Amino acid sequence: MPAPHSPAQPRPEYPRPQFVREAWLNLNGEWQFELDRADTGLERGLCDRELTDTITVPFCPESTLSGIGETDFLEAVWYRRTVTVPAEWTDSRILLHFGAVDHDTTVWANDVEVARHRGGFTPFTADLADVARPGEELAIVVRARDTRHGPQARGKQATWYANTHCNYTRTTGIWQTVWLEPVPRAVALKRPRITPDLASGTFFLDLPLTGNAPGHRIRVTLEDEHGTVAEAVTRADLDLSPRLALPVPEDRRRVWSPDDPHLYGLTFEVLDAEGRSVDRVTSYTGLRSVSIDGKRLLLNGEPVFQRLVLDQGYYPDGLMTAPSDADLVRDIELGLAAGFNGARLHQKVFEERYLYHADRLGYLVWGEFGDWGCEVGVRDDNQRPDASYVTQWLEAVERDYSHPSVIGWCPLNETYQHLHDRITQLDDVTHAMFLATKQADGTRPVIDASGYAHRVPETDVYDSHSYEQDPAAFAKQMRGLAENRPYLNTGPDGRTWSVPYQGQPYFCSEFGGIWWDAKAAAETAGDERDSSWGYGERPRTAQEFIDRFTGLTGVLLDDPDMFGYCYTQLTDVFQERNGVYHFDRSEKVDTTVLRDAQLRPAAFESSN
Repeated sequence: MPAPHSPAQPRPEYPRPQFVREAWLNLNGEWQFELDRADTGLERGLCDRELTDTITVPFCPESTLSGIGETDFLEAVWYRRTVTVPAEWTDSRILLHFGAVDHDTTVWANDVEVARHRGGFTPFTADLADVARPGEELAIVVRARDTRHGPQARGKQATWYANTHCNYTRTTGIWQTVWLEPVPRAVALKRPRITPDLASGTFFLDLPLTGNAPGHRIRVTLEDEHGTVAEAVTRADLDLSPRLALPVPEDRRRVWSPDDPHLYGLTFEVLDAEGRSVDRVTSYTGLRSVSIDGKRLLLNGEPVFQRLVLDQGYYPDGLMTAPSDADLVRDIELGLAAGFNGARLHQKVFEERYLYHADRLGYLVWGEFGDWGCEVGVRDDNQRPDASYVTQWLEAVERDYSHPSVIGWCPLNETYQHLHDRITQLDDVTHAMFLATKQADGTRPVIDASGYAHRVPETDVYDSHSYEQDPAAFAKQMRGLAENRPYLNTGPDGRTWSVPYQGQPYFCSEFGGIWWDAKAAAETAGDERDSSWGYGERPRTAQEFIDRFTGLTGVLLDDPDMFGYCYTQLTDVFQERNGVYHFDRSEKVDTTVLRDAQLRPAAFESSN
């Protein structure tokens, strides 16, 4: 049975909604905690004693919701919690899951080291094997290091003490749900890969297992609101990852789209030689396709103009962690209310429940890694590309592969480096991340790097970023796409940093960023104390903001060769006051006006 939750427990919902087992134990809530500013805690015995403070998990210590609120640099932090493993979890292996811990993590259970993980955006699991036993106490200790000295993908986390420009308060340590799960000792399902094939009306399923046993089988059942749609069985005793095709009868086929985000339910069962169910997992999926036809990026074979908004996924009190599941839903609803049909999930790997809500609400998303502006040889900046980027990014792609709302991948963002006749580490990492993504997922387009330096000639999608604020100048900038001479980002010396454009689907994936905060403008007009910022000259009135927004979006909506855009951004974030909404998610202007400006017909959708 599901573990009971206290009404006061933070983030009580199941954290992995596309791979659900009935039994689990949420470990969010109060943990012992201690700062370790010099990272000497292991030598000082923090692993072996009670800690001096408490923290509310899954909120990071920099956030107010954690109860700590320490925003200085934290070299290392420690957590401790003792729990009782449910007595009914007999004959099970116990898994300890972490949704995300920033950045370099070591985990001990009952004084035994059980896991190490590098990377602040992706999940990992500690197999407690015989360390944890049903009905007995389990002492969990976690050390998270967040050094400024080694290479680290951190996204928009500030490298200075305070926030500035578009760098935000840092996140250290646990920032997503921690939980325990029992799985069968002999044979258990790992996470399936669900691949829709719209052309044949079939779902292709990869079903990895922890092992094999004679006579075992896997049964998969597909359901809709009327009951069972299809069922199939395959052997589980020959391969570590059996494959199964699950055709959908023609009269039960229903395509997932923004207009009709239909989801089928899935049940996976491992059956033993006697036909008894020894492992059972529920999931869901959507039947849809993404394809490329010249400059056209198609959804289900049709042009759907992508009215995307840049979503940073930050919250005033939770930082990178949403205060509640309802906050994740609200952000999608705010985007839809303003006329957007999707988002670039910018510079962090969003928690998986966001994708669940995007799936069910029909919100298109591009998955992205947190590595803004990474380059080699820059002093005082440890966001430098190395092999760990590829490792962490593949963890993100694997986690999110089966979500129908994800329609593209963006491994890198705004990499800065001139093209020249010597291959650099950035060239190698960019190409590696692109090739690794294509190997991990051949069903979605991949953009090698969003904006500035396109270094992979075979990139599926080409783009640019422009924060030109004058609609007329913006139109002039963008008009070359019709002649295969699209706008390209250049360096300070005016030279392009990208390989030549070869006719790929093209969009302006960052624009707008209009600096507008009526209250700040009224209080600090012309005052040097105004630390807020955005792009271009701040509008003087709300109507001027609306006119500029309408003009800029109209340039791209009227371009028949432009498959979409991404407007910067959904909300203000701290000092960055260029959102459609304030940081607290309140309205800046009447969003129905913004929605009406965007929802007029786009030239791309009617072009041949």
